[in-house]
Amino acid sequence: MTAEKTLVLASGNAGKLKEFDGLLKPLGFDVRPQADFGVHDVEETGLTFVENALLKAREASRVSGLPALADDSGLEVDALHGAPGIYSARFAGEPKSDTRNNEKLLTALADCVEGQRSGRYWCVLVYLRHPDDPVPVIVQRSWEGEILAHPRGEGGFGYDPLFWLPDQNMSVAELSAETKNRLSHRGRALQGLVDLLKVAHG
Repeated sequence: MTAEKTLVLASGNAGKLKEFDGLLKPLGFDVRPQADFGVHDVEETGLTFVENALLKAREASRVSGLPALADDSGLEVDALHGAPGIYSARFAGEPKSDTRNNEKLLTALADCVEGQRSGRYWCVLVYLRHPDDPVPVIVQRSWEGEILAHPRGEGGFGYDPLFWLPDQNMSVAELSAETKNRLSHRGRALQGLVDLLKVAHG
C-alpha cells in the first residue's frame, strides 16, 4: 500500500508515539504525531472515554485528511463512584500535575480502609479511516488494582505509584517497562487494535 497507510496519532506524547508506531509498523502503518499536520488539541467535552477519543480522532483526521488514531485513558476508583474518570489527567485542576493529582486522590481516600480501595485503569482506542467514518474501530481494556495509601516506585507516570497490583505484589511504578506494556490497559488495548487491523487490512 502507499500513502494511505500514514496514520495520524491524535497526541503529542512521544512515549505513546513510539509504542503505537512499534506495534503498527509491521502492518505497514507509518504513525505520525498530529503536530506534523498542524492539528491542535481538541477540547475534551465528552462525558465518556469513548466520546473524548472520538473527538480527538475526528479532529486529527479532519485536519490532516488521513486516517487517525486516538486514545483516552483514566483511573476509575469504586469508593469515589468512578472518579477521577475522564478527569484523571486534570483531577487537581490546571496546570496538570501528576503529583497534585496523586495528593488529591490520597486525600479523597483518607478515610477508606484497605480492602475498600479497589479501582481500575481504562484505555479506549479509536481508529477512524476518515472524519465521517460511520464504523470507527473502538477497543477498550481495563486493568484491575487497588489504591495504595502511600506511593511506591519510581517508574511510570500518572497514578502508577499508587496503583497496586495484588497479582504482581508491587505497584505499577515498580514494574519494568516491558512488563507494564504487556499487562497494562493501554498495551492490551493496542494489541487488540492491532489484531482487528490485521483482519481489516489482510
